[in-house]
Amino acid sequence: MSGPDKPKVIGEEWSDERVKSFLAIEPYDKAIDPDFNALLKAYQAMRAEDFERFIGFFVEAGRNLNGVNEHGETILDLISQHRRSTAYADILTAAGAAKKAGY
Repeated sequence: MSGPDKPKVIGEEWSDERVKSFLAIEPYDKAIDPDFNALLKAYQAMRAEDFERFIGFFVEAGRNLNGVNEHGETILDLISQHRRSTAYADILTAAGAAKKAGY
């Protein structure tokens, strides 16, 4: 079985099933926004091409691209702080994600 518990392998092709499996990720701490958590885990595990597919499934499922972490940051706020994550930020922006004021 493939899914979020499978180790990251660079260059591996991901099936739609595996990409969609990240929609089911639940945070260990119930105080953490489940939408932010799923986006963070997908960002950490996926190549930009797979992340783009995930975002399509995420939006299609009616999930919130602008959920926040414990610091009030959206996933776009967080990713925008990483120099090498421009492609991920562009994918989120194109899908309608927003930054919070001050980020």
